[in-house]
Amino acid sequence: MSLVLEPPPPPLSKSKTGAPLKRCFTSIRTALSPPNHRFRASRFPLHPTSSSRPTVTVVLKTEKEKNAVTEQKDPPVRIVAVVGQGSVSPLKCTPWEEVMMHTAKRLKWVDEGYEMVVFPDNFHQSNDQTAMDLQKELACADILLVVAVTNQDSVKWIGTNSGNIPNVICFESDPGLVNKLGGSYVHSEMKGSIFDKLVGISQLKKTVETKEVVQTVSEAWDRCNSDDIRFCLLVIINAYIQPVPVLKNLRSKGFSTLNCMVKNCGPQILDCLMDPNCRKALQCLNKCSPVDQKNNCLDLDAKIPEKPYVQPMLKFRGKDLCHETAKDLFVGWLGSLDWSWRVVAGQNPAYDQFPCQYQLFYRGKAKGSFWYEPVFQVKTLEGELVWRRRKYRVKRANVPGTFYFSVLDNGVVSNEYWTIVDVSEDFSWGLFHYHGAARVAGQSYTGAVLVSPDGTYPKQTQNNRLSSALEKCGIKEWELYTVDNCACQDPPLGIPEGSSLHSMVDAKDQSWRSLIEAFHIEPPSKNRRMPLRAASTRYSLVKGERIVRFVLIARLLDFYISISSLIYGSGLGCCFMY
Repeated sequence: MSLVLEPPPPPLSKSKTGAPLKRCFTSIRTALSPPNHRFRASRFPLHPTSSSRPTVTVVLKTEKEKNAVTEQKDPPVRIVAVVGQGSVSPLKCTPWEEVMMHTAKRLKWVDEGYEMVVFPDNFHQSNDQTAMDLQKELACADILLVVAVTNQDSVKWIGTNSGNIPNVICFESDPGLVNKLGGSYVHSEMKGSIFDKLVGISQLKKTVETKEVVQTVSEAWDRCNSDDIRFCLLVIINAYIQPVPVLKNLRSKGFSTLNCMVKNCGPQILDCLMDPNCRKALQCLNKCSPVDQKNNCLDLDAKIPEKPYVQPMLKFRGKDLCHETAKDLFVGWLGSLDWSWRVVAGQNPAYDQFPCQYQLFYRGKAKGSFWYEPVFQVKTLEGELVWRRRKYRVKRANVPGTFYFSVLDNGVVSNEYWTIVDVSEDFSWGLFHYHGAARVAGQSYTGAVLVSPDGTYPKQTQNNRLSSALEKCGIKEWELYTVDNCACQDPPLGIPEGSSLHSMVDAKDQSWRSLIEAFHIEPPSKNRRMPLRAASTRYSLVKGERIVRFVLIARLLDFYISISSLIYGSGLGCCFMY
């Protein structure tokens, strides 16, 4: 027996052709964060519009503590996701079921109390136990997320069994499925946007905030990345279930905020209003969250996230990683090339949307000083690509392979914690993970960058090792956002005079390894034949800490054999084969 709701659900939209239609929460597709923004900029509700699970505050009045207040822990938030069987996401064609399972894991990084379970929509075909399990989860769910469900049997089953769920959001699904926020229906007509018709609006006292939640969720979903999929759920939790700390305090607080801005930045505000380009920037920024700058008029705060915990690499070339070697891994190819590394891809689009990213790591003049300077392109409002550069102070953390970064970026101080997850022995690629926060902007973030000498992906032979490194970060390969390295003419590189580079290891000393892999050449050993795959190949024989470099040339083969015999003894047998 279905539950009767007040007000009744709106009439279902039907396609004239009868074909499945792309379902609700659609909006004009938006790009990623504006290119002149470093941090994620999404719009948030002014205040949570309602809360079905409010924080309970108990006032304890005793003789000793009459005004003591104890805040009880929030109950868990239960989310159920139902995805179309075999449906594929736009995230590198990854199945939606896998994407949602990973989202459930990433929600735990925000709050251990967020519990999300995922079901494919084949429950009407499977045994009764699967349907019973889903019914049990729906009975206590706070949010039902429906993705790519078009099967009519599934649509009917979901409609029958989701009446008691206060928040239902449907993406890319059959129009027979209805959205609800805070217990009230939200309906969109196919020819318009989700704002065309709000059913049950009399129950919502703050229509503006509700529309803003819908718009925020719609735009975030359309950006098609794992961060924004999770962000959609966090916005709904914050607005209708319980406050989400990472989303708090992102709106103006009234006249005191305006007074603080005028007091500290009056002349600058006037100059900006008089400048056409600055006015354009303000119009663009007005669409984003109004994060504060150095005066912190919004009284914001943010801490570096603690999760996920990422362990740094422990050994490099068979030796325990030390602090100085870890710095050398950052320095990378600088010296042999004009840069340390080039960014191939990353997990945080707020960083990785910038084209042509070069990394410069170097030791400063002062004893123990270490610096990081990223060089990258930014696309202006007029569509022009311009070069930009930042300078980070880097200090090593307690564990080798971990570092503290700090930078002043347009008035905002950002602090970050970086981890060297892995670097290949031949410096052909590396993976660096970071946690960061801009305290007075109220922004915290995580991400990772995959780097290589030329900005191209590592060879397929490195896939297993790269996948293992990504797994340590809690990152899937399909989450990576590829950096555009197509048009990178004349980057403003170079480091300050008097800077130093490597201390323990040097990338250029290992350039031979790439050639060895290319020609499948193995180091000679006793009683073993060594194939010669090229008439001329640079090769290094490693013995102890010494590296002796030879040039294999067919017409000087006898000379090479004699030298090899002296090093490895007569057991080599002087047997080479073409």
